[in-house]
Amino acid sequence: MKSYRKELWFNIPERRAFINITNQVEACLRESGVSEGFILVNAMHITASVFINDDESGLHNDLDLWLEGLAPHEPVSHYRHNVGEDNADAHLKRSVMGREAVIAVTKGKLDFGPWEQIFYGEFDGRRKKRVLVKIIGE
Repeated sequence: MKSYRKELWFNIPERRAFINITNQVEACLRESGVSEGFILVNAMHITASVFINDDESGLHNDLDLWLEGLAPHEPVSHYRHNVGEDNADAHLKRSVMGREAVIAVTKGKLDFGPWEQIFYGEFDGRRKKRVLVKIIGE
């Protein structure tokens, strides 16, 4: 059994963004030499997310508006967590969008359905954050 680990680093200048990281994860898979197994891709920060969905700008806009409606950034005084901080909404958005994605690897490829892509969701940007890619298999 092979094991591979790599960190992908991001420094998103905006407060919120969705970044397609599928190509970076595929590059990790090629580097790993694994042809049958699993990939774990997880955000290593509690105000960011990794998820799988379609790479369509309208959908991303809808997700952003929906999340902002569920947990609006302002007024920051609305949240108890924001005593001395301003990112309580980002923690809530991450809770909804999830921490990680697990993807099957078959014949050296991501075993995806139609339109599936991997995304890094940033909800409290403007500083360096990382995503873990862990691959195990043969």
